[in-house]
Amino acid sequence: MSLQNRFKGLHYNSPVILTMTLLSLGALIFQSLTGGLATSLLFSVYRSSPLNIFFYFRLFGHILGHANWEHYMNNFLLILLLGPMLEEKYGSKRIAFMIAVTAVVTGLVNILLFPNTALLGASGVVFMFILLSSFVNFEKGRIPITFILVVVIYLGGEVMNGIFAKDNISQLAHLVGGVCGSVFGFKWGEKTSL
Repeated sequence: MSLQNRFKGLHYNSPVILTMTLLSLGALIFQSLTGGLATSLLFSVYRSSPLNIFFYFRLFGHILGHANWEHYMNNFLLILLLGPMLEEKYGSKRIAFMIAVTAVVTGLVNILLFPNTALLGASGVVFMFILLSSFVNFEKGRIPITFILVVVIYLGGEVMNGIFAKDNISQLAHLVGGVCGSVFGFKWGEKTSL
């Protein structure tokens, strides 16, 4: 049996989400092989000179970097659960656009507000997906109760964690991602009739 026939039944059903997952896994492996050098050079965002070409790559690339396997698993469990549904609803181009905008916005906010802190990981994208998923059956002129509950539970929890928790988790990236998901949901979330 040939290799092609063995995998014939598999379907690359969510190209943007699966590609992001594999790129991030590659970044994690590359991080291990370089002793973390690749992560600081390419896969984390921090204040640096805009004349440095890597500055612009890091604005996007930081969502691919993760501190360790557990960090990667926590983010991509939710991305793989929510992402395919959202990619089907909004389309691959639009979901890639939303991911890119969320990456740049969270990166710029981190650079502006925390100049001495590096940010890495896809948690901003995760929170964008969480808020965006509450708009799956959104009707114009109506605010989904699921959206209100998600804002209270997830984003309210992040505000509390930001005030009281002393950890290495960027609650600001979660909040910014949630705001991006809300904006995208109100802009493009309206239910279309079949």
